[in-house]
Amino acid sequence: MTSPEHAPAAAAGARCPVTGVTAAEPVPLYGSAYKSDPYDLYRELRDAGPVHRVRFPSGIAAWLVTGYQAAHSTLNDPRLGKNHALGNDNWRALASIMPEPQHSQLQVHLLHQDPPKHTGMRRLVLDAFAPRRIEALRPRFQQLADALVDALPEEGGADLVQGFAAHYPFQVLAEVIGLPPELARRFDRDWGKVVQPVGPNDPGRPAYEGRLRALQGYIAEIVAHRTSHPGDDLLSRLVAAREHGELSREELDSMIFQLLVAGQEPVTNQISTMLVTLLRHPGQLARLRDTPELLPRAIEELLRHDSAFELTTWRFLAEDGDLHGTRVPAGDSVIVSLCAANRDPEQFPDADTLDFDRTPNAHLAFGHGVHFCPGAALARAELRTAVGTLLRRLPGLRPAGDLDQLAWIPAVLARGVNSLPVVYDRRC
Repeated sequence: MTSPEHAPAAAAGARCPVTGVTAAEPVPLYGSAYKSDPYDLYRELRDAGPVHRVRFPSGIAAWLVTGYQAAHSTLNDPRLGKNHALGNDNWRALASIMPEPQHSQLQVHLLHQDPPKHTGMRRLVLDAFAPRRIEALRPRFQQLADALVDALPEEGGADLVQGFAAHYPFQVLAEVIGLPPELARRFDRDWGKVVQPVGPNDPGRPAYEGRLRALQGYIAEIVAHRTSHPGDDLLSRLVAAREHGELSREELDSMIFQLLVAGQEPVTNQISTMLVTLLRHPGQLARLRDTPELLPRAIEELLRHDSAFELTTWRFLAEDGDLHGTRVPAGDSVIVSLCAANRDPEQFPDADTLDFDRTPNAHLAFGHGVHFCPGAALARAELRTAVGTLLRRLPGLRPAGDLDQLAWIPAVLARGVNSLPVVYDRRC
């Protein structure tokens, strides 16, 4: 699974009991079985070593880092950059699926920048997501959550993704960043699929490019509106930063793109994964419903147990280098498995057990280092409000069918479901 020169098993052609492939071959990170439950595979990889060659649906191969200590170290390794310009020709040919000119116009946001540019761009958004501001907005978040629950059927059941999780994070995000209501109402969640890989020859490519053009036009409308109607909000401050020369037009559009997509879809997925976990553990669900003061600690454990941000985005070495005992060529993509790190038994005793009393709980669900998620305080507030509201207002909450039959989204980096049918006794 690691490179042959560093893994005797690879030279011997050992077969992985989970994937069935030889250790010298890249391990495929796709397919319905993998997406529904990747943890057996991650356990196998951790046991074999910290770095492994893997392959994604687009055909791109990458180096996957597993294990808590290796992940923590990699996330803080100054040799690894995020700028796409560091990727080699093979990576650009297969992984840069967004066509030009959109790739250059929408892919120069925070996730793809390195210091000092990253430092300046990050500073522009920090105040909007500061814990003190998020705490002040929590009553409004509660109003939004209650309104969505009010719209659910009074009894029987509902789909908690389509009826709640698909809408709540975007409504919160619109409040936090200052997206005008008339524009917020027109946002199409389907546009978020532009971050899912669709290769140039894929039959779905025309639809992909249509979403991309529509989203780009929507971003242009936001910029035009906040240019003519500035306010005291994040979007207005970003537009002003462009006018003052702190951002290029491409960087402004990219940051709005990141806010609209990365600012809400991962929370939608995390709500769904948390609900699935609780429905699989009805005793823990009942305990949390009856002891709401457990909620902050329970949310941290749910984040650790099944993180919706399964893998980090790409990192690259500028020069050939050693990564935890494996030689990695310059420009090859390096990915960290946050889910594999968060289930490492060397860091978390009984790591596969859902334990709301776990302490300490230094999980990596929001990353670590300079790219630690700037919206972590917002995500935590949303998750506490969402889970707490659903458990409190939907007594008797239970799955409407077999949870093992849920269809998990085929996204490369994320975990979540697009549908979660449940039943409940009544809507309080």
